[in-house]
Amino acid sequence: MNRNPIQLAKISIFQVETANKIRQSNISGFQQPIFCGVHGGVKQFFGVEPEIEYPSTLDHTVIEAGG
Repeated sequence: MNRNPIQLAKISIFQVETANKIRQSNISGFQQPIFCGVHGGVKQFFGVEPEIEYPSTLDHTVIEAGG
């Protein structure tokens, strides 16, 4: 049985705006970063009003689970 990893993800995550919950993820092999933040009920929960709304980390998790 082959126990070697098929792929290793190399990802770095940076907090861009702490007050507005915005994070930037850089994935090795891709030029464009992915931004996560808050919108809708999530921004209401945290009591923030960001200038730009981004999908939350929960949104990305649901997308991957469904894909």
